[in-house]
Amino acid sequence: MVTRQTTGPAVEPEGGALGITATAGLILMLTGVFGMIQGIVGIVDNDLYVVTNKWLFELDATAWGWGHILIGLVAFCAGVGLFFGRRWARAIAIIIAAVSILANFAWLPYYPMWAILVIGFDLFVIWAVTVHGSDFGAST
Repeated sequence: MVTRQTTGPAVEPEGGALGITATAGLILMLTGVFGMIQGIVGIVDNDLYVVTNKWLFELDATAWGWGHILIGLVAFCAGVGLFFGRRWARAIAIIIAAVSILANFAWLPYYPMWAILVIGFDLFVIWAVTVHGSDFGAST
């Protein structure tokens, strides 16, 4: 004899959880676009970015530019997928936000305030997607 357990009524996600996840998606898309712009500037004009201190990571601005373009493109696509509640977008969003944190930590000698701001945004994205990411997918 087969028995089934009832799971109870479906619980609708709260509006706050949906708003937090949507905000994370928007921040991810914006930081992706700004990262791509930052990368294009690094490729086009190497002299714009001036290193203030000697740090562990010293790369040419062109190399950092290509890295920021790649990270920005993936972040933008993950942000769009997050808006549509795609499961793959949640995983990619967490991974790319962590990679972005590392890249912006290494970018600190070039633009410290911007790098710290983006690191804060990436930490928010990781928190929002891990805590409320599945709520956004359940509502669509």
